[in-house]
Amino acid sequence: MQKVFNEGRHAAEFLLWEQGITYSRDNIVIVSGAGILKAGTVLGKITTGGKYKPSTATGSDGAQTAAAVLLYDVDATSADVKVAAITRGAEVNGKILAYDATVDDDAKKAAKAVQLAAVGIIVR
Repeated sequence: MQKVFNEGRHAAEFLLWEQGITYSRDNIVIVSGAGILKAGTVLGKITTGGKYKPSTATGSDGAQTAAAVLLYDVDATSADVKVAAITRGAEVNGKILAYDATVDDDAKKAAKAVQLAAVGIIVR
């Protein structure tokens, strides 16, 4: 009998279309303490310092507003990590995006989709 393999998610698997690598992607910094993040995590930009972390449902540091989607897995548990993210001009598969634990229902996910649309990232 053949073995069955289950693959995990691939980097950028969520990405349906992008304007172009030099337009849609930016190198960003994930703030230390953000933890282990998977590709496809919806990110918010912290107002002070301009670093990113998972976009929370509420808050006052700026990261409560979705602004990007992480392209690759990272471990920012104990240090800042520089990584590529989709920041504009793209369409993404909403069914495989990852969210902060506080974004825990369809209404909150829909709000994140509206926020991403404001920067040109369309959630399908």
